[in-house]
Amino acid sequence: MPDHPDRAIAPPAEVLLERAFTFADEAATLAFGERFARAIESVAVATQGQASGQGAQAFHGLQVQLVGDLGAGKTTLVRATLRGLGHTGRVRSPTYTLVEPYVLERPAGELALYHFDLYRFTDPAEWADAGFREYFDSGAVCLVEWPQRAGRLLGVPDLVFSLDLDSEGDGRVLVARAYSETGKACLQRC
Repeated sequence: MPDHPDRAIAPPAEVLLERAFTFADEAATLAFGERFARAIESVAVATQGQASGQGAQAFHGLQVQLVGDLGAGKTTLVRATLRGLGHTGRVRSPTYTLVEPYVLERPAGELALYHFDLYRFTDPAEWADAGFREYFDSGAVCLVEWPQRAGRLLGVPDLVFSLDLDSEGDGRVLVARAYSETGKACLQRC
């Protein structure tokens, strides 16, 4: 069931890098999630290292928007990313809670990750009313399912992952687009 194509968001900015990935099965999706987790870690460590001489932390977080119909694999990809970042506990879908927070202990320090699911929103104003802006301004990794439900209020993402069934319907196709240098660096490492 498509999510209101009339409410699709126009490209938010110039695409810096675009790559397509084909996942034959769930194992391939999980493997990509692990690679993406390593990419996040690598970029966070690299940018912190660059900033250490300046006395500031250069990694300002990451906003990843996950787009796709129900059953496309968005939550599976989030779970694999969390596992790849070392989370061993339960990973819940935030369909009813709207956001699930995670604090991950990493060698370079704690990494906050927030998993959003905006499926239940019927109006972009609901996102603004929910008070989520602080999460996006905190230097955390924000993985957002159904971002189109917030309209343009999320701003320009670092990455957009569009998931769809492949032409045979057995696997998935992921088209990844980077809109920031941080997003581009992560995508290059996947």
